[in-house]
Amino acid sequence: LQKQEGKRGKKGKGNTNMEDEQPTVCVLDASTYVGFWILKGLLSRGYTVHAAVQKNGKLSFAGVTEMERKIRDMEREEERLVVFSVDVLDYHSILVALKGCCALFCSLDNPDGYEDTTIDLEVRGAINVVEACAQTESIEKIVFSSSLTAAIWKENICSEKDIDERSWSDQEFCRKSKLWYALAKTLSEQAAWALAMDRMLNMVSINAGLVLGPAVTQQNPLSTMAYLQGAAQMYENGVLAYVYVDFLADVHIRAFKDRSTCGRYFCFNQMVNTEEEAAYAERLRTKKLDKLVEGTAY
Repeated sequence: LQKQEGKRGKKGKGNTNMEDEQPTVCVLDASTYVGFWILKGLLSRGYTVHAAVQKNGKLSFAGVTEMERKIRDMEREEERLVVFSVDVLDYHSILVALKGCCALFCSLDNPDGYEDTTIDLEVRGAINVVEACAQTESIEKIVFSSSLTAAIWKENICSEKDIDERSWSDQEFCRKSKLWYALAKTLSEQAAWALAMDRMLNMVSINAGLVLGPAVTQQNPLSTMAYLQGAAQMYENGVLAYVYVDFLADVHIRAFKDRSTCGRYFCFNQMVNTEEEAAYAERLRTKKLDKLVEGTAY
């Protein structure tokens, strides 16, 4: 990722006072488990937030998901929150949600779960979101939610000494092993990076471990189960790690506030190690994240 980390983003014409005042930002999709916690974190820090909520989803009642109901309730109480209904396959609906925002927190998950037939939807959504940012002059930075599963899966996983932000999962290995979540996260992140670099956009990605937090099994069941495909192999090879959702949301916001951030960041609180803990404890590297967390204060 040498080229990614060397890229500097374009400056927007407005909202350039990111350090002096809390600007307006967008979270898309704010109704995902991680997106909702990023939304809460931004509001608690005084940001005005455009919460973009996807219109579809299997886990819905009367067409509205539990997360969306929470967000709609918050909108009635919080004047700094504006909710937008979007379709990530509808480029123009994304543009409406981004209007007046200086940053986008992109946290996409497939609401219907992960199969080989659904991967293309997330990839296309990521491309549309990044392209919309390129066409919106006020956007200064994209913080893209990704996954450690976009970096750890390959045929010779056990032979690699270190796995860090330069690592990518092997697409063919993911297909052969039916690791659809990992493949979706790999392809969507790579597509987002390729387009962001082409459009000269300032983007960082946060590659999270298995996300844990309040009511995660009720509010994020499909992504949780999808992440755990191949869990035994992850465990055996010292690359199974988890992250608490409040910490993950905090890292997203730090990555936005710190102007020096670039490239990818592995994000996890703890590794789930084998008995050979000493041999595997240092296989996943987080030097970049450690520097970010230590160097940014609130």
